[in-house]
Amino acid sequence: MLSTEDMAVFCKKKGFIYLNSEIYGGMAGFFDFGPLGVELNNNIKRAFWKEFVQKRDDIIGIDGSIISSPKVWEASGHVENFEDIILKCTKCKEQYRADHIIEDVLKISADGMPSQKINELIKKNNIKCQKCKSELEEISEFNLMFKTNVGPEKGNTAYLRPETAQLIFANFKIVSETSRIKLPFGIAQVGKAFRNEISPRNFLFRCREFEQFEIEFFVNPENFKCPVINEFENMGVNIITSDMQKKNQKEKSMKIKDMIKNKMLNEWQAYWLGSFYNFFTNYGIKKENLRIREHLKEELAHYASACFDIEYKFPFGWKEIHGNADRSDFDLRQHIKHSKKDLSLFDEESKKRVVPCVASEPSQGIGRALLAFMFDAYDDDKKRGNIVLRLDPRLSSYNVAVFPLVNKLDNGSRQVYNALKSKFVCFYDSSGSIGRRYARQDEIGTPYCITYDFDSEKNKDVTIRHRDTTKQKRIKIKDLEDKLLRLINKEINFDEL
Repeated sequence: MLSTEDMAVFCKKKGFIYLNSEIYGGMAGFFDFGPLGVELNNNIKRAFWKEFVQKRDDIIGIDGSIISSPKVWEASGHVENFEDIILKCTKCKEQYRADHIIEDVLKISADGMPSQKINELIKKNNIKCQKCKSELEEISEFNLMFKTNVGPEKGNTAYLRPETAQLIFANFKIVSETSRIKLPFGIAQVGKAFRNEISPRNFLFRCREFEQFEIEFFVNPENFKCPVINEFENMGVNIITSDMQKKNQKEKSMKIKDMIKNKMLNEWQAYWLGSFYNFFTNYGIKKENLRIREHLKEELAHYASACFDIEYKFPFGWKEIHGNADRSDFDLRQHIKHSKKDLSLFDEESKKRVVPCVASEPSQGIGRALLAFMFDAYDDDKKRGNIVLRLDPRLSSYNVAVFPLVNKLDNGSRQVYNALKSKFVCFYDSSGSIGRRYARQDEIGTPYCITYDFDSEKNKDVTIRHRDTTKQKRIKIKDLEDKLLRLINKEINFDEL
């Protein structure tokens, strides 16, 4: 099985992702996106935004500032509660995130484990420093927010945002008023967040700088009914409940409607879990590599009454790529209390003012989604003798590559390339054998390659090759734009050309 380290090497070699500041030795937890990575990353963000904002009437978007008044983070509880438990070696002073060292040594889940329990496990199992085997100090707490100073005067402390959600809550009143949107509705945001992780690891999975796509979906606190739940209520998902985890059972298939029937979650939370689960499978994630995990009670964040993760089966185990919490009215109440502002709104259906509840908060890590898509797409095709990156055509860094069969046909193939690049992200390659050029595009996930040959000069057509099957067909140059658009958007398949 491809390891995380192998994937990082592949991403660097092909120009997807590089370690930040590598010429100076790198900086842990920070990554730069190369020419292919920035296109793939942007395509993933666009796909989320298109699906969950632009195609809907009940979701609107904002783009909040990375730095806000520190009062925002005091009200949200991040200044007081946004902490991880840290362990330090008594001799070499190596530092560890406590739940990570428990998971690595004992091979058990330690998410949300209280400090007292961690201390007990450290002593009971005689866990030592993984570097020098010396004793570990008593645990301490470490706030994950990055601090900065605003302006020239010292003491004006602010924070880089550790999540995008709070900007939605702080802007809730003005957004709802200026957009004139009615309950139930959601506010979405995509952007950077920063967490000073104790031990970033597993490539893009746990970083100090990352991107999130989040929705806060607001409802009347007296009405959690979802009128569109029928879209997903009969959908089967792989799930591991809190009870199953306690009994060390494996995930099983369950329908969304049965989760609601068993009162595991509210209808809107079920709807949004189904929506994002469906998104992942529609964009190429294999169903057997996805599951929903219910949080244990001791794991729940201070604001959540219920929380579920969509997990992906990485080489390093089942890990969260999407979180979905029922935040109730915690955040708006906190901001009302700290700002002394009225954040209620008039609900037309009930004809009274309410402080809305967040029935569901879909929270999506973009880098984690990218990593899952890359692992599921990566195929070391022994028959072809090269890697085939089978990304969904809507996500691939390049939509199409254009080749001249031989260099003397460069003029005609350039005309085809120039005509297509105003509509598609295109790559032009005239170097090496045609087979080698196909292989290079297979390895970076380009779904379609177009070859301009001697027949193209006479017949005004070209050969189009399908990445996944290597099938080839002739198509008129005048029809290329329309056919490619329909292929990439999955309106037709290659055999229908």
